[in-house]
Amino acid sequence: MKDLFNAFLRITVKFSLHLYFQKIRVMGEENLPKGKPVLIVCNHQNALIDPLLIATHTQLKPHFLTRASAFKNPIASKILHYIRMIPVYRLRDGVDNMEKNKETFQKSVDILHGKGSILIFGEGGHSMKRTLRPLKKGFARIAFQALEQNPDLDLLILPAGINYSSHMRSGTEVSIHFGKPFKASEFYPKYDQLMKRCLEKMDPLVVQIPEENYKQHLANLIQENVPITDPAAVRLALNRNLEKTESSQILTETNGISGSLMKILIAPFYLFWIKVKKGIKDPTFYATFKFVICYGGMPILILLSIVLALINYNYSIILLTYWLLVFVTILANKNKAS
Repeated sequence: MKDLFNAFLRITVKFSLHLYFQKIRVMGEENLPKGKPVLIVCNHQNALIDPLLIATHTQLKPHFLTRASAFKNPIASKILHYIRMIPVYRLRDGVDNMEKNKETFQKSVDILHGKGSILIFGEGGHSMKRTLRPLKKGFARIAFQALEQNPDLDLLILPAGINYSSHMRSGTEVSIHFGKPFKASEFYPKYDQLMKRCLEKMDPLVVQIPEENYKQHLANLIQENVPITDPAAVRLALNRNLEKTESSQILTETNGISGSLMKILIAPFYLFWIKVKKGIKDPTFYATFKFVICYGGMPILILLSIVLALINYNYSIILLTYWLLVFVTILANKNKAS
């Protein structure tokens, strides 16, 4: 039942993600291992959207290491465990709770011993800035603990990078890049060397804009129509030393006619989002909440439409017109990205 439920989630979430984004590009699919234990190490820029993208665009069916604060609610904890999420504790969760990471790491090791896969965000936190931050030791600890308990384990490290054209808006683009996997055993027991190699492998997979004059560099890239979900294109553009521009308006993306129409068509969800947004302290979670609202709300709206159509035939024409407009608007958004 658990596997069936996760399969259902995977299909519906993937479909919903392709509606939420204009375009999702997956590069390096040929690098995805088959039939071997895999530790996926990825950058982290967009809260829950990041693991959803990795989970739905690979056949690896990974478990995720997730910050422990998300498990505080007993009901939420059961749901998160059910969908393959494992709590990981940080110092901010209390020194006493750090001991619980032993159980987390052992559970991760057991999954790898069963030829499963684990997704871990190696930077140890999230940030919407387009850069690759230093990696923490967590993924290396799991890898080496797995090798300590089974020296013959053919454990692979799979580097990954996710890049967004906009982190907070729907109707935008995202690219997922997978690098070539490498064996963790080649570096055992040298943590620093494993972390260095992983960082080197991730480097070409992630768009990286210098911290100094970050906003100006981003403005230049957008003005020059450089695809900011393409690490190689961004690297080339930055190396050309793009001329600085005085305009900051190019950083403000407009929704266009199709985006404005979509807000009208899903007005209840949009109004609910405006209300929810006020209570979100970390903007990194904006996309997550917007996606969850639509993912949970759309089935309700569809069910309500069916009920109304069955109650009164006259509603059918109105509802058919409504859903046709929704479909055309989504299609218009898709075409903008082509």
